[in-house]
Amino acid sequence: MFTGIVEGIATLQSTSKLEGYADWEVEFPVGALDGIEIGASVSLEGVCLTVTSVSGLRASFQIIEETLARSTLGGFKPQDTLNYERSLTYGKEVGGHLVSGHVMEVAKIIEISHSKDPDSGESTCDMTIQTSEKVAMYTFEKGYIAIDGISLTVGSIHEEGCFEVHIIPETLRRTTLSRKVEGSLVNIEIDSTTQATVDTVVRLNQRMLRK
Repeated sequence: MFTGIVEGIATLQSTSKLEGYADWEVEFPVGALDGIEIGASVSLEGVCLTVTSVSGLRASFQIIEETLARSTLGGFKPQDTLNYERSLTYGKEVGGHLVSGHVMEVAKIIEISHSKDPDSGESTCDMTIQTSEKVAMYTFEKGYIAIDGISLTVGSIHEEGCFEVHIIPETLRRTTLSRKVEGSLVNIEIDSTTQATVDTVVRLNQRMLRK
């Protein structure tokens, strides 16, 4: 499990296509891998991956075809940057919301608008994201959502599966969202509590209709 509070940005150094999976080597900032062991879980762009080896500032991951196909990871190449978060440990503050690292869908950013504070000079960003009807049924104003592993609050809902998120300067500094452009693809994970609640209501309504 993860909190959706991205710890920083890592860089993909190499990727090898093997039979049924890809082997990635990723370089992390100094100290990011301290205490990490083979078999540990790390979230990259919101996808839960398992560490297969560690050497200095670099860790390797084996990613199966299913994961590459169902997330944005299949389109990454060396020198691309990735949001990372190490798995949640007992006693750690949960500043975002619980995230499993199981991507539900790849969505598209269809609009980006920036604004800058005249006093601080810091920028904020509003993004409009297009999802499918399947994901849209789980999104609502002020609900939680994870975008590329980042815990965010849904700002507003539009028709046809679109929703907005508002990005503060600190999130832009710490994550890859500042590098996104209109048309960029992002990994989406819905809050598990929201999924369970909506699915339960849908099942109950279906039962009532059948009576």
